Amino acid sequence: MARWTACPHGQAVKRPSILANPNTTGQRRRFERCILHLRGVTARRRPRDPETHAILARAPVTWWTEADSRARRAFVAAALGWMLDSFDVMLYALVVAELIRDPTLHLSIDTAGILGSVALLSAAAGGIVSGILADRIGRKRALMAAILFYSIFTAACGFARSALELGIFRALLGLGMGGEWATGAALVSESFPAKHRGKALAFVQSAWAIGYGLAALVNLIVLPLWGWRGVFFVGVLPALVTLWIRRGVEEPRIWQDTSADRGRVGLLFAPHVVTTTIFLTLMNAATLFGYWAQSSWVPAYLALEPSRGGIGLSSAAMSLFVIAMQVGLWIGYISFGYIADGVGRKRTYVVFLIMTGALLPIYGSLHSPALLLALGPIVSYFGGGFYSGFGAIIVELYPTAVRATAAGICYNTGRIVSAAAPFAIGSLASTRGFGTAFAVAGVSYLVAAILWIWIPDTGNAELV
Repeated sequence: MARWTACPHGQAVKRPSILANPNTTGQRRRFERCILHLRGVTARRRPRDPETHAILARAPVTWWTEADSRARRAFVAAALGWMLDSFDVMLYALVVAELIRDPTLHLSIDTAGILGSVALLSAAAGGIVSGILADRIGRKRALMAAILFYSIFTAACGFARSALELGIFRALLGLGMGGEWATGAALVSESFPAKHRGKALAFVQSAWAIGYGLAALVNLIVLPLWGWRGVFFVGVLPALVTLWIRRGVEEPRIWQDTSADRGRVGLLFAPHVVTTTIFLTLMNAATLFGYWAQSSWVPAYLALEPSRGGIGLSSAAMSLFVIAMQVGLWIGYISFGYIADGVGRKRTYVVFLIMTGALLPIYGSLHSPALLLALGPIVSYFGGGFYSGFGAIIVELYPTAVRATAAGICYNTGRIVSAAAPFAIGSLASTRGFGTAFAVAGVSYLVAAILWIWIPDTGNAELV
């Protein structure tokens, strides 16, 4: 005789031992519905079981709680490195209006744009070299070298007495700036479980917004006291992080177990992946052109006098506007990881790119501080949020032996193209106005969306 038990729904159902293989659709559905009730989960009612409440409450952070201590330390190292990379690099964008006004440097808008391009060109070289080094000598050592480089030479910018000296220091700073992303992405992706890789990398990417916000905060506090030179001097502080990384972070086991073909560039152009490598690089080049066009000149657009095409905000007000935009960017980074897990990375990426292409020209045409303050975080949300998915896509398309190499080449070759952005947008802004300049930047995002046609989608694949 079959045994039965009652469920909270008031129905009698067979015990699981008898219904392990239900033989009718109705029986199966009734059983599943009752099991959901037994667990306190229904479509109509919120769960009442305290344990279920606790599980659901922890769900957004399971990517962290289910990771081991090695993975968590790797995450902290990569996130700190990326945050402080942003902090150091964006100090220049925040003080560029002061550099143009400085009677010693005599920078024009065009020259300021060229100096921004110099840093991006050297970042491309540094990123490619660091990616290869990270595959050959280890992720941790390459990460430490990158942080030391950009910290020391950011501080050196404070000693510049001419545009030439500033350009040299910016070039050397760029070598470290370009090297951090590829090494950090490889370090985190190889340390976290596959099902949480996208979220972990999204939180690492979100550190960029925090770093930019901290840079704006430093500019707000330090600039009135010690001028633009003092702002650059603060940039040496990230070097201290390398002391902890040296002692507290371990190399991923999957990298330690891989010895053949480490850093072999030719593997990226094997017949089965060459198309992906080319279009992934082109897509990223288009997005980086748009991003640096936007990031390099939005602070100047807000702070320059109306006679020069700007809005005319004070340095303090500009810093607060930038901080508000970084809040939007941070939310964009984090939400992209969760949205992409739900509907797919490729689809989410394309939507973010199209929205940015549509919003950026509108932002450049506005002259009301209130409207700019309201729209700025939304532009940043879409205009940078998709970057949290790029690392996950790269690491799942290429094997461990060339993973950092692929990240370095695909990401930083795009920087060579994007290096033209600060100069091109600066020139357009000085001749046609910031509205036209930001419209051109918006077109680059739309081009990137089209290039996704030739890029495969990925989704939490196990690393090899």
